[in-house]
Amino acid sequence: MSLRYQIIFRILLSSLCILLLGGAIAIWQARQSVEKEVEASIHLALQLVTLGMADASSLQSAEDLSRFRALRQTRHLSMQLQKPDGQLVHFAGEQQPSHPEDMPPAWFIRAVTGDYPKVEHRINTQDGKALTLIIEAQPLDEITEVWQESVGFFSSLSLLTLLSFLVVNLVLNKSLKAIGVIVDALRIIETGHYKHQLPAFSTEEFDNIAKAVNHMTVELEKTRQENSDLTQHSLAIQEEERQHLSQELHDEFGQSLTAIKVMAVTASRPNADVGKITATVSEICDHLTLVLRSMMQQLHPLVLTELGLKATLEEMVNHWSERNPGLKLSIVCSDAVDGLDKNIARQVFRVIQECLTNVVRHADARQVSIELRVQPAENKLLLHVADDGRGCDLQNLSRGFGLRGIKERIRSLAGEVSLDSQPGAGMRISAWIPLW
Repeated sequence: MSLRYQIIFRILLSSLCILLLGGAIAIWQARQSVEKEVEASIHLALQLVTLGMADASSLQSAEDLSRFRALRQTRHLSMQLQKPDGQLVHFAGEQQPSHPEDMPPAWFIRAVTGDYPKVEHRINTQDGKALTLIIEAQPLDEITEVWQESVGFFSSLSLLTLLSFLVVNLVLNKSLKAIGVIVDALRIIETGHYKHQLPAFSTEEFDNIAKAVNHMTVELEKTRQENSDLTQHSLAIQEEERQHLSQELHDEFGQSLTAIKVMAVTASRPNADVGKITATVSEICDHLTLVLRSMMQQLHPLVLTELGLKATLEEMVNHWSERNPGLKLSIVCSDAVDGLDKNIARQVFRVIQECLTNVVRHADARQVSIELRVQPAENKLLLHVADDGRGCDLQNLSRGFGLRGIKERIRSLAGEVSLDSQPGAGMRISAWIPLW
């Protein structure tokens, strides 16, 4: 069931409950009103009798009913006199309402009619006879009046409920229209159109959702652009590495192999200085070995596979220290890092390598500290790299791929990275990588 029909169903159910409750309250109030009116009428009639409207001094005989005429104006009562011989004389009260066409339905009469007391009052006449005044409730007129009041109350309640339903339905339509606009926009964004923006809404809650979605699309577009730039940068680096390898192979291996071939041809001639030629070929082979090791180190450090991450990092730090005498490098690395997954170890090595490259190229730092440790309790790997270089404003940092590459490598391991830097205050990089 859609949201619209769910809300309409709940509103209708609530309206029905309100009408039922309102009807029950109206009937209860009508019952209370009839009871109070009947009690008041009985009390008034008794007071009139007590004050002497039909006392013995004014009543000559059982046939004299002239003094009871005042009681005829008492409403909602049926009054009778019972003579000594048991005969009943009815002199006040009506069995039908003054307007029979307005008579309420039978179920309403049964609902509001209560158990009213029957009052009997003894009267002694001057001739010594005892009469009994019998007062009984006859609330049909009052029930007719409260019925009309209840109909008016229930009609007003029904009208208010209907108006409330219409108002809620109008607000619901407006809200659902806004939701439809948001859903359509999300479907457009789902296809990759991150530049699509939601309009402003007059309702604060929907406007906040629109602002959040618009902010999300801006961040998605920014992230996509960064990923595109990183991809292009990675492809460019790949081409540069291939070109560099091609150049190295051509310059070093090609020329060296040509030289060895020339030496071999020369050694086959008579009177050739074989010892000198052999020494030259040995020097060329040693040079090729150094070039090959350098190229292999650039592609993948073999010591990382053979000796582990800790030894590889220590060797890299020593290598950078030798190449940069003015830079003081320190590393704290626990032995537990040698048990890391190969992919994690390789990515962490590249992150630290990129950090050192950024420091040497841009930071103009004098000290760099590296800390790498495993937290078994939290099953995490913690990495901290800090320098005392010139720092930068991270909010306005838009160029360069070093930090982007670091972030992407950490995120590829489902980790989190934090950068902290201010101009003139150095750079601190912290990363947390799960080890599941």
